[in-house]
Amino acid sequence: MKKILISMAVIIGLTSCNDTAKPKEETKEVVTTKIEKMKKVLFVLTSNDKLGSTGEKTGFWIEEFAAPYYLLKDKGIELTLVSPKGGQPPIDPKSELANFETPATVRFNADKETQEVLSKTLKITSVNQADYDAVFYPGGHGLLWDLVEDQNSISLIESFIENDKPVAVVCHAPAVLKNTKNTDGKPLVNGKKVTGFTNTEEEAVQLTNVVPFLVEDMLQENGGVFSKGEDWAPYALEDGLLITGQNPASSELVAELLLKKLGE
Repeated sequence: MKKILISMAVIIGLTSCNDTAKPKEETKEVVTTKIEKMKKVLFVLTSNDKLGSTGEKTGFWIEEFAAPYYLLKDKGIELTLVSPKGGQPPIDPKSELANFETPATVRFNADKETQEVLSKTLKITSVNQADYDAVFYPGGHGLLWDLVEDQNSISLIESFIENDKPVAVVCHAPAVLKNTKNTDGKPLVNGKKVTGFTNTEEEAVQLTNVVPFLVEDMLQENGGVFSKGEDWAPYALEDGLLITGQNPASSELVAELLLKKLGE
């Protein structure tokens, strides 16, 4: 009888140990899945700090970088920053004014780590779309004079699209689509629902006669199906792999659409 009881105790003990081990295996599987699903997004910023021939400074708009950067970073997305020249990309001094302060810009101004990362952007020529899941272009007037005509940027965007990866642009950044083409040779935005900084918004900041072209006009001339919301209000569109936002207030909305796209 004692032998029977001892045997039963051993069996129960082994069964209990096996049951206890199962959750550990499941936990390991969950962690592995998260690592495998980690996404990488490339941020492309302007290197131009000259506002045409006005003698004034420009660059990228802080909100349009900070809002999507933090939204994606907080969701575990791995981010890499590049620019045509590498190093510190110029910040539009107007975007640092108190009138344009947002929770994202306040966070950025206190975030020495991100400021350090930003000061050391890689050169756009050093990256390959194969290493990333999507690309994001923050706006600001600066890019109208460099990224629009930058062949490396043009090729990068076309490569993302050709490989079925999302391209997200906001405010003035849809301008970088001006010279991009589909594999059939037609403009990338042809037949696509798009938005961007509007003619009335450009007029409001009194730069209509300074910029080399108006984003709204260009998108329409290239065959884009342009639409817009109210001036300065959040408005963004997704059409296939292309995600466009109208103005600075649309930055986070564009990032949300991109995040959703990455999760599909």
